[in-house]
Amino acid sequence: MTHQNLFEETVPGGGHTSFILKRGQQLTLTDLEGDANVSLMLLNAAQPSERLNLPDTLKGQHTARLTAGHCLVSDMGRVLACITADSCGWHDPFGGVLNAAEVREKYGAGRYQELRNGFHRNGVDNLLVEMGKWNLDLQDLLMVLNLFSKVTVDAEGVFHFAARHSQAGDAVTLYAPMDTLVVLTALQHPMDPHPHYAPKPVRLAVRLAEGDVAEACRTSRPENARAFQNTERFYA
Repeated sequence: MTHQNLFEETVPGGGHTSFILKRGQQLTLTDLEGDANVSLMLLNAAQPSERLNLPDTLKGQHTARLTAGHCLVSDMGRVLACITADSCGWHDPFGGVLNAAEVREKYGAGRYQELRNGFHRNGVDNLLVEMGKWNLDLQDLLMVLNLFSKVTVDAEGVFHFAARHSQAGDAVTLYAPMDTLVVLTALQHPMDPHPHYAPKPVRLAVRLAEGDVAEACRTSRPENARAFQNTERFYA
């Protein structure tokens, strides 16, 4: 049985949105044009002091990248979401987002007065706008997962951005085993070498998930099984 989408939304390049992905739902993000980047925050919708812990997520799964089969774990050891499908194959947990001064230095002034709605936006302010809708502020800003972007590390510990990693039509699906607050913005990765401000749009689609969609994530590591148990205990 294939479930219809509960809602769909296109986030324009430079745009931002937030919503609660409810327990048992899945979110599919699709890169519409290629070279997209989505900076993503996840929090427990019922207790937003609990949020995505990327260091624990990576350590518990012995990885420096995220893709299908991986869980996104909170600072309470619960699964905020897990990646159940991924045509891109690599998503970056290290790059963060740019603030207003960094965007101005990289791309120029880009003021509203000249560019109107095409003015240069930045990740910090975009995320804070969405966070404010949920009574969150700067102290709640945390590390982001950059979907559709690939950053590798060489033997000397230097980061390298992989240009043109995501192609038009690439998609990643997140399943929520708990009610999860999703906050995101569609802006270029901080390490993207493109000289011009040119963020790309993404499509979001939420639907009900099949019952066993997360089984591969649950069983991929003992640490993930324990995180799922912690999540289920939260609702017991």
